[in-house]
Amino acid sequence: MKVAIIGCGSWGLGIGFVLHSNGHQLHYYTPFKEQAQSLRDTRTDDRTLKGVTVPQEWKFSTNLPQVLKGAEVVVVAVPSGVIRSSAKALGQVELEERPLVVSLTKGIEQDSLLRMSQILLKEIPWLTRSRLAVLSGPSHAEEVARFIPTTVVVASASLRAAQRLQEVFLTDKFRVYTSTDVVGVEMCGALKNVIAIATGIADGLGLGDNTKGALLTRGLAEISRLGEKLGGQVRTFAGLAGMGDLITTCISRHSRNRYVGEELGKGRPLAEVLGGMTMVAEGVPTALSGHQLALKHEVEMPITEAVYKMLYEGGDPRTELQALMKRNPKAEGV
Repeated sequence: MKVAIIGCGSWGLGIGFVLHSNGHQLHYYTPFKEQAQSLRDTRTDDRTLKGVTVPQEWKFSTNLPQVLKGAEVVVVAVPSGVIRSSAKALGQVELEERPLVVSLTKGIEQDSLLRMSQILLKEIPWLTRSRLAVLSGPSHAEEVARFIPTTVVVASASLRAAQRLQEVFLTDKFRVYTSTDVVGVEMCGALKNVIAIATGIADGLGLGDNTKGALLTRGLAEISRLGEKLGGQVRTFAGLAGMGDLITTCISRHSRNRYVGEELGKGRPLAEVLGGMTMVAEGVPTALSGHQLALKHEVEMPITEAVYKMLYEGGDPRTELQALMKRNPKAEGV
């Protein structure tokens, strides 16, 4: 099967190893000529997936119609900040066949406050909900590319589409579960990055495991509150896309969001931290859009609010921590 992958970042390349092991033909699209040429020549990209060599069979191109032609599955693996422009480009290509589209992008668009799948549907005229899916879960690209056992969930409004994509991605090292809760899976994938920044800040401040355990638990509680308000299903937040991905992102050395938080906790300015990174920490823009979404729907999200204040209003980490600890007492589960 021909699979078109939009984006040559760490996740785009990392998921390629899963698809390649299942015998699929991979055709990558990037708008950057230098990146495409470099990947064709060197078969590596240490800026995004250090120490990994991609197979000679993988194709890299800047010709989007050519990449999409004949593809049965299109994988969208771009940063959230360029999801709309990427979707518009996809929507301008006329296709004879309608492929399944699966989004690996995690985030909430600023201003519109739309999820990634909503943007894809809005900008791609030939795409329908029954042919769209999202894939998420505890799955760092650095480990997926090295065939470390990983489990994820693929969610679509169409169970049939989810099951078909399960077959496409499933290997003995990459276990895939199905779901029809697109809202819940996407909200978990986006908001867990904000909580990861919070746990990183706790690490940077030199706090302990008790603090981190509290942030993960209460972080999941507020993710669930907003997710359910928007139509997500309760069980999703306790599953791979929710608790599983949250734990992994908050404790992993691979987590860019946890790293950003740790450096902030050590006192480094945000601009300096981000300026030294080659990849996107999605939790930074999501802290703003998540905060706005919580206000819009009147959902209490104190950890997200604290991270928002630290990132966008110059809030002091220790002051914000004290504010969290001094909140009015209440029963757990509220």
